[in-house]
Amino acid sequence: MTAKPALSDLAIARAARLEDIDVVADAAGIPRSRLEHHGRHLAKVHLAAADDLADRPAAKYVVVTAITPTPLGEGKTTTAIGLAQGLAQLGARATVTLRQPSMGPTFGIKGGAAGAGLSQVLPMEKLNLHLTGDFHAVTAAHNLLAAMLDNHLHHGNELGIDVRSISWRRVLDVDDRALRGIVEGLGARIDGVPRQSGFDITAASEVMVILALSTSLKDLRERLGRVVVAFTTAGRPVTAEDLRAAGAMAVILKDALEPNLLQTSENTPVLVHTGPFGNIATGNSSVVADLIGIRTGDYLLTEAGFGSDMGAERFFNVKCRVSGLRPDAAVLVATVRSLKAHSGHYEVVAGRPLPPEMLAERPAAVQSGAANLRRHLEIVRSFGVSPVVAINAFPGDFPSEHAVIRRVAEAAGARVAVSTHVSDGGAGAKALAEAVVEACDDPHDYVPTYELDEPLRQKIEAVATRVYGADGVDLAPQAAKDLERFERLGFGGFPVVIAKTHLSLSSDPTLRGDPRGWRLPVREVRVAAGAGYVYAISGEMRTMPGLPRHPAAESIDLDEHGEVVGLS
Repeated sequence: MTAKPALSDLAIARAARLEDIDVVADAAGIPRSRLEHHGRHLAKVHLAAADDLADRPAAKYVVVTAITPTPLGEGKTTTAIGLAQGLAQLGARATVTLRQPSMGPTFGIKGGAAGAGLSQVLPMEKLNLHLTGDFHAVTAAHNLLAAMLDNHLHHGNELGIDVRSISWRRVLDVDDRALRGIVEGLGARIDGVPRQSGFDITAASEVMVILALSTSLKDLRERLGRVVVAFTTAGRPVTAEDLRAAGAMAVILKDALEPNLLQTSENTPVLVHTGPFGNIATGNSSVVADLIGIRTGDYLLTEAGFGSDMGAERFFNVKCRVSGLRPDAAVLVATVRSLKAHSGHYEVVAGRPLPPEMLAERPAAVQSGAANLRRHLEIVRSFGVSPVVAINAFPGDFPSEHAVIRRVAEAAGARVAVSTHVSDGGAGAKALAEAVVEACDDPHDYVPTYELDEPLRQKIEAVATRVYGADGVDLAPQAAKDLERFERLGFGGFPVVIAKTHLSLSSDPTLRGDPRGWRLPVREVRVAAGAGYVYAISGEMRTMPGLPRHPAAESIDLDEHGEVVGLS
């Protein structure tokens, strides 16, 4: 068993000794002249830093993913942080690239996303609350386009937009279910054209994905111009460029394209940038952060959202194609509780304690859920890299349960290590770091799931069958027609993203382990032309979360000294 930290994550974060951000930049080789300071411990990094570092050798590139998680998450972020600290314990220089947390979950049910215990990103409060304002810039740019679209309708609809085809909703970085469906333009005639619409959370905005995938300001500007917001009555796409909004959007996002430099609890560099949704978008941090980070040390660790079927699949099939970077290894995070959940005997609910019987020593239950781990090892290997299973140890775990995970992983030919980075920091991740160093030296050859010149339908089927393990795909009639239309319109060379539940390898969140004998239903397909992919929707995806009965916001406040309390 591992010892539970006596202090809260916030208290541990405040007790940590932070280096000046200039010192952190020096360790990464980033010139101080390329920093825009936001206080002593936070800075934006100018894009020109990538050119300054171009002559330095590339780091080993490692993606941190996971088995299918419970609603609580299995600790990919804190594992990536702990691993970086563990590599430092071995004398290696490591940088981490992470997504920025959304304030919706921070004030909702999930809490913050700065890591945990002795493996956190600091300053913790700044990371979880605003940071340098990038999310607000995305919100403003997205909503400017929405305003200009509605303004165009109000002033006569010169482009001939089919109002029923409008797909561009507004966004807000708050969990608010009451805004999922709205009617806008009510009131007098001068108040706009009445129509149904709604809000998504900012992390679900295509603008967020564009920011994450852009490689330069020029690329950002061009991608914004290609955003499709609707179609004309003749079936032609209507873009942000058509509405003459893309230039102003790029101006709003100019500074937001620069990644943010922070540090771990043990002062290793962290580049935090963008936060696209893991369900309907790429679920990865930015390309520009990786292009800078790949030249800052011996190892670059990047976290991909949810399981290897979700964020890692998009990392390999979408992000790596944009960045041109090729991974050397993958870390697959597994926990005792997740494998027990995949046994099908326990129900884990976000915001509630684990069932008492789940906390008992039950290695047989871990063994019953092991099929999920085996499947994710197969998924990682399908992309041509060696997996390392990181057992993220929790205080209530038993050695017998860890032993089951180890046996399953080793029987599948994978390296495996128990990591106690939450309670022990980098020292607790040394064994994991050693395994990752070895895995990076294995022969590896990046293999995408499909080629870009394949038909869109074939790409969707490839992900469904080769990654998820489905028997095939069932396209709704309109979805099939739309795929053909997208190919006629020139979007056929795009990669694909499948929006499905993250709680199962299948499209059904109740199916645990490694489901077999099922087909992927696709009810709708859409194009994210600016981001550069077509996405298929399988199941009901909530792009605007709701608050629980007792949201985290109820416990967050300022004390008599003006310090934040209640943040987790």
